Parts: sequence; C-alpha cells; structure tokens
Amino acid sequence: MPLLVGRSRSLAAVAAAADGSRELLLVTQRNPDDQQPDSSGLHRIGVIARVQHVTRLPNGTTRILVDARERVQIARFTMPRSAPVIEGEVTEAEARAAERAASLPVQATVKPFPLALEGADLVSLAVRVRHALTLFEEYAGLQRRIAPEIIGVLQSIDDPVRLTFGIAAHLQVPLDVRQELLEKPTLDALVERVSEVLVTELELLRLERRIDEQVRGSLYQNQREFFLQEQLKAIHKELGNDDGDDLEELEKQLKARNLPEEVQTRATREVRRLKRLSPMSPESAVARGWLDWVAALPWHEKSDDTLDITTARDVLEADHYGLKEVKERILDHVAVLSRVGTVRGPILCLVGPPGVGKTSLARSIARSMGRKFVRISLGGVRDEAEIRGHRRTYVGALPGRIVQAMRRAEVVNPVLLLDELDKLGSDWRGDPSSALLEVLDPEQHRAFADHYLEVDYDLSQVLFITTANSLPGIPEALRDRLEVVRLPGYLEPEKLAIASRYLIPRQLEAHGLSDGDLVVSEEVLTTIIRGWTREAGVRDLERRVARLVRKVTRAIAEKGDMALPIVVDEASLSAYLGVAPFDAEDASTENRVGVSNGLAYTSVGGELLEVEVSVVPGRGRLQLTGTLGDVMKESASAALTWVRSRLDTLGLSPELLQKHDLHVHVPAGATPKDGPSAGIAIATAMVSALTGRPVRGNVAMTGEVTLRGRVLPIGGLREKGVAAHRQHMIDVIIPAGNARDLAEMPDDAREGVRWHPVRLMDEVLDVALLPAAAPALLDPTTIEAKPPARGRGSKRGRTQREAHLT
Repeated sequence: MPLLVGRSRSLAAVAAAADGSRELLLVTQRNPDDQQPDSSGLHRIGVIARVQHVTRLPNGTTRILVDARERVQIARFTMPRSAPVIEGEVTEAEARAAERAASLPVQATVKPFPLALEGADLVSLAVRVRHALTLFEEYAGLQRRIAPEIIGVLQSIDDPVRLTFGIAAHLQVPLDVRQELLEKPTLDALVERVSEVLVTELELLRLERRIDEQVRGSLYQNQREFFLQEQLKAIHKELGNDDGDDLEELEKQLKARNLPEEVQTRATREVRRLKRLSPMSPESAVARGWLDWVAALPWHEKSDDTLDITTARDVLEADHYGLKEVKERILDHVAVLSRVGTVRGPILCLVGPPGVGKTSLARSIARSMGRKFVRISLGGVRDEAEIRGHRRTYVGALPGRIVQAMRRAEVVNPVLLLDELDKLGSDWRGDPSSALLEVLDPEQHRAFADHYLEVDYDLSQVLFITTANSLPGIPEALRDRLEVVRLPGYLEPEKLAIASRYLIPRQLEAHGLSDGDLVVSEEVLTTIIRGWTREAGVRDLERRVARLVRKVTRAIAEKGDMALPIVVDEASLSAYLGVAPFDAEDASTENRVGVSNGLAYTSVGGELLEVEVSVVPGRGRLQLTGTLGDVMKESASAALTWVRSRLDTLGLSPELLQKHDLHVHVPAGATPKDGPSAGIAIATAMVSALTGRPVRGNVAMTGEVTLRGRVLPIGGLREKGVAAHRQHMIDVIIPAGNARDLAEMPDDAREGVRWHPVRLMDEVLDVALLPAAAPALLDPTTIEAKPPARGRGSKRGRTQREAHLT
C-alpha cells in the first residue's frame, strides 16, 4: 500500500527504517487533527510493515510503499524528549537543538498479536469466510472505488486469515470501524464483524443505487422531452408555422401594453420565474396562462363615446318603440358625459316580463353610445367562482365571467349586460349574488379583485346594465345598488306598432320576401294579438308572425305563378295559424253573483284573476282552493272576519255564517298564487255571494284588506293597470295610497280606464256591487230547515239539503 508521510517524527521513522531494518510500526491515532500526539493519543494495536520503496516529493513530503507483515500489540511507547520552551530571542544553537528534538522518531516495545484459532470449527469458519467473500463480491460491484482486479486477487488466496484481512482492508468504512476490525482477537469474531459491516454497507449501496437510477431516469426523461420539444420548434420554424409565441416576444408585448405599475411588477416577476422553470413543468403552464390573460386584457384601451344627444336619440327610437323612461335615462347620461368627459357609469336594472325587449334594449343602448356590447347570462349560476374566478392552485383554473367579458370587449368602457339577475342560485359552493356586490358597487369596483388574476382590475368605466323579470328574486343588498327602471307590458296599440314597424319587416327579410310580397292589415294584426297571443311582451307575437310568413313563403314556392302581393285577411288566418287558442272576449264582463275580478302581478306581467265564492250549508267553515299561498289564505281569513263584523250593516242575519260554509276558489287551480293584493276582491265576492248582489263584470280591483275594512297599498300597479286595459275593464278600484303611481301608467291605460282610489271596503262595495234584483238568496228566514232523510253526513242527506237550498 502506498503512503504519504509529511510530519517530522514520521519522516524520522521512515529515515531510520530505510537506514536499518526497513521495518516500520504503523499505528492510527485517536484524534486525526492532533499534529503531535503523545502515547495516549495512539491506539495499542498496530501493524509491522516493511518499507519497499521511498520517494521524496518536491513539496517536502515522502511517498513510501509498504508491505504489511504481522499484527502486533504495543506494550510501551518511547516518546522523544521535547525541547525546552525558551522565552525571548532564540540562539542558533537552541534552534538546532529544538529541530533535533522534533526530528527524533517515536519508538515502541511490541509483541506479536496473531489471530487466535484454537477451538474454532474450521469447516464452519471456512463456510463463513466464503460467505463473507460472496458479500464482498456484491459490495465491490456496487462500490465504484474498488478495482475489479481485487476480486481476482482475493479469490486466489487460500489462507482464511489473509483472505479475511484482505476483505477488511478494502472496505470503504470510517477509520474507527477499520481499527475495530484490526483489534478483533479471534478469526471467528473478525469474520462475524466483517459480515455485519458488509450487510450494512450493501443495504446503503442498494439504496443509493436505487435513488441514483430514479434520478438518472427522471433527468433522462426531462432531457429527452426537452430535446424533442426543441426539435419540434425547429420543425415548425422550418415549415413556417412558428407563431413567435416565445418568452421574449411575450415580454415585449407586456412592456408595450403600458400596464399599471402593480401589474407590471407582478408580470415581470412571473416572466423571470417562467424562464427558470422547465417547459414541461406544470408550474410553467400555470404561469404562462396567467401572463397570457394579463397580456390579453384591456388596461387603458377605450372606445370613443358618441356624445351627440340627437344621434343617440335617433338610434334608440329606430331600435325600439316606446320605453320612454329608460331612453330618457340614457340620454341624461350622454348629456352629462358630453359636459364632464368622464362620469361614473350608472348601474341600470331593467325589470319587466319576458319579451318586452330588455336584452335588445341594452344592445341598442351600446349602439347609441358607440360602445362595444358584451352579454353575460347569469341564469342558473350557483358558483361564486363563476363571478370571481378560480384560484390558480386548481387544475384548469380560469378568471371569472366578468374578466372574461372584459377580454372579449377589448376596451375598458363597454356596455356590460348581466342578464337574468333574478335567476341566480346559491348552494354549498357559494352565493354568486354576494360576489356581485363588489362588481355592482360604484365605490368598490374601481379595484375589482379576481381570484385568478390576484391583481386589482378597474371596472369604473363600464356601463353595467342588468335585467330581471321580478325584483323579489334579487337580494335586498344587491337591489340597493341598482337603479331600477321598470318596463311594463305593452298595450294593444303598442303591439300593433311594434308588429308593423319591426316584426313583419324582420320576418320578411329572414324568409327571403320583399315588403310588397305580403300585406297584413291592422285589423288582421289585432285579431292575431287577441286570439293567438296572451302575453305582456311580443315574443309569442313574433313567433305567430314568423309562422304566417313561413306559410306564405311555402305557398309562393308551391305555386310559382301566384299573384303578388298576397293579402291576408281575418277569414284566412285559421288556415295559416290554426285554431285560435284564446277567445278574444274570454274575459267575461257579465255581472255575476259571487264572482269578482282581481288583478295579479306575475313574472310575465299583469293578469286578470277571477275570485269565485260559493255558500253551502255547513258549520261556518272557510274552504280555500286554487293552490293559494299562505299570505293569500290569510287575506281570505281577514276578509271573512271583516264580513262577519259587518253582517248587520249588510242586512244579513248573524246566524247565516253559523249554518253555512264559504268556499273560495281562484282559477286556474294548477297555478300557484300568493300575495295580499286580492284581499278586496275576495271580500267583495263574499259579500256578493251572501247578499245576492251581482258584481259588475267590467270592474277589476286590487288592494289589501284589513280586519277593520281599510284598503292598503300594493305593488305592481303599473302592470296590473295594463292588464286591466288589455282585458277591456272600464273601472278599476285601487288603494288610495297607490293613486300617485298613476302618473307612471302608460297614457293609453291611464286614459282608457276610470280609476277609483278608495280607503275603505264600503267604497269598494259602492263601486263594484249592483243592487240586488231579489231578496238575499241565502237569508235564513227564507230557508226552511228540514232534517236530512238519513244520517247527517250521508250522501242522500247532503243531496236533499243542497236541492232544498237551490
């Protein structure tokens, strides 16, 4: 084994051995950092070796080649006497003396220490030595520092002692373990300890090999994918398909966008991070997607607003008929914008039944202002992340619909329509209406926070328009942020104008006909409106017109020589549209006992609601049918209580309601109904049924009734008034508290009906009831009480009582 010797005492020992017996005692020291160890710092078991060759190196060290001979035990060390410590200046003689003292070798008295073999089972020992050799062969295969020739040398040794020491000499283990192996007293103990060390080292080497293979495989796969990606890029570049979408161009694009300072800082940091990531890393795709969204969003780009009020008015009038209030509000905004230059956009909420043109009106508003139009449908949205976006930690995360709409708009000042606001849902995933509070709050949406972007986005220049069919479906906190503009249902004259100006020309163009190919008079359109449609808007009317035009187009195609134009009259409507589903006069204006006309407000506009009351023998109970809600049932109970309190005034016997039941029914039975506004209609029908006084058939009414007979205000009067006018009612009874709402009523509806604001139920009865043509039908004095023929609850007994009552 070659050794490098550098310390003075070791060099002195080498020199003495080279000049004499050429034998050295090799001993390890306990502390490797001690440069001048004493006898206590040296181990007591060492090896005598013969110096084969000595070579002095230029750096002052000596290289020796030694051959170990035998193991010895050291009885005593003879350390050279150290030179005295001299303070102050040192003379030349003193320096030479110190140098001679340091160059003296260490001597030792030793005795042989061979491995003991007495009492050992030589056969078993030989097997264990061979097993240790087998383990060492596997160890050498895993340990790269052992030359392959060592295995051949060890396999050629027959002496078990030399073989065991040969194995131990080539183990790559710490110095203290090697010294422990050297000090084993018997061959049996040495072989056992060598096997234990080999087993431990093999486990560590196998683990290192497995980890190394995994790392190498991962690195190879990444390198292979990267190499293939680079080849693919080169192929695309040669084919001319390279879109230049690399990091350098993306970085230039971000700098050219003139981003806000906070966004620019964040984007720069993401670009630097993306450059350090592997192209195949999942984080790389996430960071690249975020940068693409930031680069695609508008931050300062805006469209030029049309500030000419005349132009804006002409566009609104050309697109829609009527809708005066919302048009005035948009013209006000344009006027302020022309004076100030910038103004915080209003948040309009267009509320009205389906088919009145809310969505198309929002598109027309954008066209009148010269802005881009973007629509977001909120119907059925239940996840808050649809508004605020998903966080980037989720796979497939995207910004919310607001940010996506801004990307489609490509400007910071579009008209953004949030359609069907009242159709939002909520569940365990969150409440989207709560997320919209920030979007629709002028004080907050200047710094809108999207979970995906994680930077503030300015929505202050956006003109938000929302639509809804009914206000109760919008949460109160969200409703407080909206400027509500109501769009009532269209009256018949308005439907005629819309059909003539917009619907028929649009359908003629869609079906390839010219304006002169088809003639539809106002009388025919009126018949279609009354007999084939029953709606607040014009959506069903347009479908009927489209069917009529399709039939005419087919007739022209089948008969090429048909004379044009084709004139559609009332007689031929059934041939084109089929049987009319509605009777134009199905809203009966006949004066009837126990039947009153109420007014209801639904999601499709105002409706006429009949209330029927029948009086049958019984025990004074109240039966309610017609799928009524809790509030409407309470209104019926309150109306009955008021009637009971006024029996004397009405000229009825107090015993009347004790022996008869009242049955209140509101057709149609399958349609749910609720609300307090039918209170006076129910009370009027009850009084009519009990007194026999008919209710005027051309009178409609709406209002809440109290136990004291007061009539309280209700909502939706505008839509109810339009429904009353559409059903040809002459008189409409309303609460006095709603009289101020008549100013918002369309002119035709307000002027075509006589309005009767009332405060008490007595006033309602004066207008709604006619004088009785005969004495009260159900006065107990005129009814002969006869016992039933059979049991009280039997069918025959009930039949006889009902026949007698009739």
